[in-house]
Amino acid sequence: MIRIGHAWDTHKLVKDRDLILGGVKIESELGLLGHSDADVVLHAVAEALLGSLALGDLGTFYPDNSDKTLGMSSKIILKECYDKVLNLGYHINNIDLTIYSEFIKISPHRYDIRKSIAKILDIDIEKVSVKATTYERMSFIGRGEAIAAEAVVLVSDERS
Repeated sequence: MIRIGHAWDTHKLVKDRDLILGGVKIESELGLLGHSDADVVLHAVAEALLGSLALGDLGTFYPDNSDKTLGMSSKIILKECYDKVLNLGYHINNIDLTIYSEFIKISPHRYDIRKSIAKILDIDIEKVSVKATTYERMSFIGRGEAIAAEAVVLVSDERS
């Protein structure tokens, strides 16, 4: 059986926070605000994995009011979400990601983000696509107030 998951995540850009995208620390004067490390890329992938098998959302497993999840690495979140998928007998066929960022350029980091995600999930890098686009200076993303990521994942069971 083949299942598809989709998710979108966005976080506000602020001073005095690290900018981590796809598990990669990117040099920037601004970082993403959130309860965990606010990695919108890994959050989108993790939630898409959960959604692919109707397991709930990130807030179900990682509430933003818990001391246990405060400052948590999104690498751990992604790995734990994928473990739930694996435990149900499914594996990743591919991941297609789009990062929405107006002023922070993603293309110099695209390969490192793909490599990071592949390593976290122990999958081939060819299964991870990372694209980037802007919002043409429209909306909160276009004004440089936030970054967002959208993920689509295709999973299949062991028989596929």
